[in-house]
Amino acid sequence: MSAYPKMRVALLCHSVNPRGGVVHALELAAALAELGHDPVVHAPDPEGAGFFRQTAFQTVSVKAAAVEGDTTALVTSRVADYVRHFEAPAARRFDVFHAQDGISGNALATLKTEGAISRFARTVHHLDDFADLRLAALQDRSVTTSDARFVVSRLWREQLRARFGLGATLVGNGIDLARFRAEPDGREPLLRARLGLGVGPIVLAVGGVEARKNTMALLEAFQQFRKLHERAQLVVAGGASVLDHDAYRAAFGAAFVASGLPAEALVLTGPLPDADMPALYRLADMLAFPSIKEGFGLVVLEAMATGLPVVASRIAPFTEYLGERDVVWCDPKSPRSIADAMMIALSEPVRSRLSERGPVVAARHGWAEAARAHLDVYARLAEVAHA
Repeated sequence: MSAYPKMRVALLCHSVNPRGGVVHALELAAALAELGHDPVVHAPDPEGAGFFRQTAFQTVSVKAAAVEGDTTALVTSRVADYVRHFEAPAARRFDVFHAQDGISGNALATLKTEGAISRFARTVHHLDDFADLRLAALQDRSVTTSDARFVVSRLWREQLRARFGLGATLVGNGIDLARFRAEPDGREPLLRARLGLGVGPIVLAVGGVEARKNTMALLEAFQQFRKLHERAQLVVAGGASVLDHDAYRAAFGAAFVASGLPAEALVLTGPLPDADMPALYRLADMLAFPSIKEGFGLVVLEAMATGLPVVASRIAPFTEYLGERDVVWCDPKSPRSIADAMMIALSEPVRSRLSERGPVVAARHGWAEAARAHLDVYARLAEVAHA
């Protein structure tokens, strides 16, 4: 239990879909509840389907309007959805308001300006580089108008200091070792059949086809890898996002056609049920994660917890919490480096060493510790709100 008085905390996400920031919010809420607090996770829910995962704590599906238009129109509409929801006094009965992203951060900034709330916190998982100046300004506003900031890595604490001159509290991430473990749970055979997975090796990428995930370079690396492993399959899982990645996905599709690889070599799963993810890690032979930008890279810990060898970019934040022998490092700007790392990860004795070390490394990261790292800031915000 927590040494702090019980606090009712509104956690706000941009989506009910399984993206990294949403997973973080749900796991944080579960840990806060275990510590004796009262978290309620909110998100715009245009389909009314609810969150991708059932929870033991309260969640709120915020009524969201259908949107036609570009990403800016979607963002501004979702901000307005949130503001409408919290304009009702009964919806604002919280000690702390905590945004996990730019959409919810802008909604809380507007409510603060209107005097509906006094203060709010914002977690910065990472910052995007927007060509649209309106989106860039909204992203900055969500950070600079917040009264406290959290980050999941030292990289982004340094970025906030350099870009805005603002401090932030490092909270890290955690892993649910009860869900992500090496032992099969019985879902594996049906999932293998449903996705059309063969004998492999199976190269898994998580997060969809995005520039930030470096999926084009991964495809080029996979082509080289498949010259030695002719039955290999590249499985790209996930992809639910509020940002517009259509142009990059189209270029990726064209690159795959031009590669001459057979159709079965690539499996694009789209968003998967949350319950399938541990089994998918166990079906794979490696996680290839050559991202060029990440807030933390939570899927790396998920994969390692199941004993899956990981290929990761030698960049921060990965270098903050992974050692030389924990993963196989690659240069994300070099498809050849990615391909070489994939081949090394599959070879012995490296493969066995990574499988053994993975759960040990993952066990260092607990959600209870991440939740406790929020409490000092929460308590200060709650004191001001009650003043």
